[in-house]
Amino acid sequence: MDAIDQRLIAMLRHNARESVATLAARLGVSRGTVTNRLRKLEDNGVIVGYTVRLRPAVASTALQAWMSITIEGNEAGRVAASLLGEPGVQALHATNGQWDLLAELQADSPAGLSRVLERIRLIKGIRHTETNIHLETLRATQGGGE
Repeated sequence: MDAIDQRLIAMLRHNARESVATLAARLGVSRGTVTNRLRKLEDNGVIVGYTVRLRPAVASTALQAWMSITIEGNEAGRVAASLLGEPGVQALHATNGQWDLLAELQADSPAGLSRVLERIRLIKGIRHTETNIHLETLRATQGGGE
């Protein structure tokens, strides 16, 4: 990847719906050059897809929660693998301090969250958990960009 590819990717991170003509004008190259570079970046697996970012308040009607987890002994690898296989776990983070892991949970309803929690409680090697339900996002940062 050269500087033009990197600038092209930065512009797409900012607005993936930008037209090829606008991208070309901003880069100072032809539309054909942009089209060819996009195709090459996609073919080489650099660009694997395009997405939409939604404001957190409208992003989902799903119930979100965070679960702090303490692990028994040397069970971290096995517990993490089990958690990563749980469909209700959206992300898993290793932490320091009182808790060993922080799991971001998502469910379609309070009853759905209850089922996720029940499945997680069955994982051997978890000593203690504490779950907090996400009520409101007061500030979110934008991902990516130039």
